[in-house]
Amino acid sequence: VQLVESGGGLVQSGGSLRLSCTASGFSSDFYSIAWFRQVPGEIRTSVAVIRRGGRPYYLDSVKGRFLISRDNAKNTVYLQMNNLKPEDTAVYYCNADSPGGVLPSYWGEGIQVTVSS
Repeated sequence: VQLVESGGGLVQSGGSLRLSCTASGFSSDFYSIAWFRQVPGEIRTSVAVIRRGGRPYYLDSVKGRFLISRDNAKNTVYLQMNNLKPEDTAVYYCNADSPGGVLPSYWGEGIQVTVSS
């Protein structure tokens, strides 16, 4: 059972990246999937969340720039990041959380996103 992030890297300010979070060993469509990010010395912060129902959640600073989506057939959740800014630089983590916490929560190992000015 694991979550694997991909798609990170180095991009210039104003550029775009698409992160992928692929689940294996379990069906992610039952879960809420969230993208978090963390910079050294700071807490891990939720950036975007997609649930089975309802509207996705976005951190205020990424609204209008980031889009979270899921492809249940591929057991994958995406984070499209546009108009990237240097302050978006962080390690991005994928998290799967079941409704009501009835099943274990899973984390990916994280992937670096660096935005140069």
